[in-house]
Amino acid sequence: MTSILTNNGAMVALQTLSSINNNLTETQNQISTGKEVGSAKDNSAIWAISKVMESDVAGFEAVSDSLSLGESTVAVATAGAEQITELLTQMKEKVVAATGENVDHAKLEADVNELKAQITSVIGASQFNGANLLNTAGGDITVLASLDRDASGAVTASNITVSSVDFEASLVLTTVDMSDATTAEASIDDIETLIQTAVDGAAALGASASRIEKQNDFVSKVTTAMKSGIGSLVDTNMEEASARLKALQTQQQLGVQALSIANSAPETLQQLFR
Repeated sequence: MTSILTNNGAMVALQTLSSINNNLTETQNQISTGKEVGSAKDNSAIWAISKVMESDVAGFEAVSDSLSLGESTVAVATAGAEQITELLTQMKEKVVAATGENVDHAKLEADVNELKAQITSVIGASQFNGANLLNTAGGDITVLASLDRDASGAVTASNITVSSVDFEASLVLTTVDMSDATTAEASIDDIETLIQTAVDGAAALGASASRIEKQNDFVSKVTTAMKSGIGSLVDTNMEEASARLKALQTQQQLGVQALSIANSAPETLQQLFR
């Protein structure tokens, strides 16, 4: 039955065109924003997962900053410890030379005193942002290393503790005496002990620096992987979106044409009354 009051064909065509326009608007938004899931209404489950992952990424970026700060602090301390080892080696040369009888002990002792002063200066200067791992006041440092999320969603922080080597207390330079050959010879064992203490301290700091560096590299890779994962969940596949946009534009043109045809159908009824 044909009715001049109800145009079923036009209503169907209008509904189809409206659906096409909605899909076209959604596709255009995805292309313009670059995100297929831009809000919770697009896909609530994926959106929720992506937001949790984004918060973890922000946390890992802060962890990376903490690790970089810790790495710099330990690097400064390591450089100081290595320099002190070299100064003690130079001091050993002076001590060994002073064991001879026909030497100027006063000048050698003056040289050693300068080296002692330099060691004290290096200990005091080996600080980064106020943290010093070579003196007594500095103490240990704790570096935030990771944020671990378990299956229930609970997050715990993991830390790396770098112990102070405290050269200020462990390197007792007063035991080295070069006033004469006898005291110089007795100081050889003392200088060997000091060198070994400095070497052990530098090695410990180097090991900590290596661990922090590796952890920072790991956190960087995890952050990159998580960003890639978030992108695969919410980003728009531009190739698919482009093809879909072209198809919807074609459907829109056909829908407009179909609606125009449906709207003109009642005009044929005029022929029945001629």
